[in-house]
Amino acid sequence: MGKIFVDACFGKETPYTPVWMMRQAGRYLPEYMEVRAKAGDFLNLCHNPEMACEVTLQPVDILDVDAAILFSDILVIPDEMGMDLSFVKGEGPKFADPITSEDDLNRLIGGEEAASKLTYVYDTIKLIKERLADDKALIGFTGAPWTLATYMIEGQGTKTYNICKKMMYSNPELLHKILRKVTDVVKLYMEKQIQAGIDVVQIFDSWAAAIEPGKYDEFSWKYMVEIAEYLKEKYPHIPVIMFPKGIPAFLDKVYGNFDVFGVDWSTPMAFAKERLGDKYVLQGNMEPCRLYSKEATTQCVEVIQETMQGKRHIFNLGHGILPDVPVENAKHFIDECHRVSGKK
Repeated sequence: MGKIFVDACFGKETPYTPVWMMRQAGRYLPEYMEVRAKAGDFLNLCHNPEMACEVTLQPVDILDVDAAILFSDILVIPDEMGMDLSFVKGEGPKFADPITSEDDLNRLIGGEEAASKLTYVYDTIKLIKERLADDKALIGFTGAPWTLATYMIEGQGTKTYNICKKMMYSNPELLHKILRKVTDVVKLYMEKQIQAGIDVVQIFDSWAAAIEPGKYDEFSWKYMVEIAEYLKEKYPHIPVIMFPKGIPAFLDKVYGNFDVFGVDWSTPMAFAKERLGDKYVLQGNMEPCRLYSKEATTQCVEVIQETMQGKRHIFNLGHGILPDVPVENAKHFIDECHRVSGKK
């Protein structure tokens, strides 16, 4: 049986427009919270293939989304490169030893050695594939090198990115060395995810908007494109989705060998279609807070459907679902996407 989601990624005609949600395996689901409590903490959950498989499959069973997305975290990559990752309650991820110099970078392992340490991710993928219905796709993912580097340099999440950006302007050579080392690990990590059984790759550049337009290609996009092109050359049957958040000003400069462009909620869908709709399938882009209201959800889904006309499109939110959204509202969103696009 073919996978509608994969067909849609390649711009093929499908009986309806498929839909999934970023962060769909997560805290808004009571079932997820039960597994998370059993795991003890977030990293334990990422490291436990049985539990990670269970929470990956929950939204498929509960909401009837058209694709599962692997439950993991973008920061497992720097963690396995040798940085000391912890999740501090109420504060999010922290690295005890941020990168401040070339010596710090040289201490980290790279390439095949680092990618080979992520066995729990590949084991999770194999388990999911055994249990996922044949008509549902499994999405694997990575953070973009720039987004990963921000955490590695800042040591945690940041609102200003000033340590990173100080390096960008005062020591760009070091920043490029960090991005190169991370890119080389990411390429092999995604390749190993594909070999373990994923159907689609998504590259998240969550902090794309932190870079001024004139520097975005140099410090982020070109590395993302390199990863996409590496994968497309070796695995042309695997669709690649790019999701740089918050860059409507850069849409004219988007290029590269990939299949789907994820549109965030701050970019009007009609604008994205006009700029990119001929080159790439578009994914998105409902404002996640509309999920608090069924009426607001239906209204937005209908407008997106009217804009895209069910062609070269995948429904999604324009960023991740929030933890306090009622499950019935999330289900309503999935049902409405299926309804307006032809699956009664």
